[in-house]
Amino acid sequence: MTVQRPVPATGLLVSDVDSTFLTQEVIELVAEHAGVRDQVEEITTAAMRGELDFAQSLRARVALLEGLEESVLAEVRAVLVPTPGALELVRRAQDAGWVTALVSGGFHEVIDELAARVGIDHVRANRFEIVQGRFTGKVTGPIIDGVAKRHTLEELARRYSVPAAQIVALGDGANDREMLAAAGTGIAFRAKPALREVADVVIEGPSLLEAWPRLEAVAAHR
Repeated sequence: MTVQRPVPATGLLVSDVDSTFLTQEVIELVAEHAGVRDQVEEITTAAMRGELDFAQSLRARVALLEGLEESVLAEVRAVLVPTPGALELVRRAQDAGWVTALVSGGFHEVIDELAARVGIDHVRANRFEIVQGRFTGKVTGPIIDGVAKRHTLEELARRYSVPAAQIVALGDGANDREMLAAAGTGIAFRAKPALREVADVVIEGPSLLEAWPRLEAVAAHR
């Protein structure tokens, strides 16, 4: 999903989705329908601590979903819970002329509808491979890992002529390290230790709106 905003923008706000913009981990919600949530949670936790390669861990988790009916995706979309303050943060940022983006190791099939409803400008995520209405246990297209997240941030910065000093990135896990390091302000939200050590700001929660003063400070120094 892409929405073109004026160039140059006031700033660029890029957020991870699972356990950052949302309170949940999307793949775990899907896995619950397949009866494999516990196994998927174990792999997710190890990956977010930086103990596993993200691409390898993603393939392992998706493989457990083989045979699941595509119809469960609608049920998952219906139970998504945005993190407190997330929607208000986006609204304030856009009112102030910021470009907003969700860059996720999760899945377009689940998050695109919410992002469109909220008015997010750009979404980049993974895609399930689904054939004849069932999950094949594979992903299709490039995997959105930490490097892909950083590349997306850099691509959007070029597109909207936003210097690094005017970029704010939000995340919670090891897969967000490169993205936060590339931003002028990297914010770790209720984050794992692997991310806290590279973040400029640590927010313990519960609200993402605690990031708003940082955006205001960035805009004031344009």
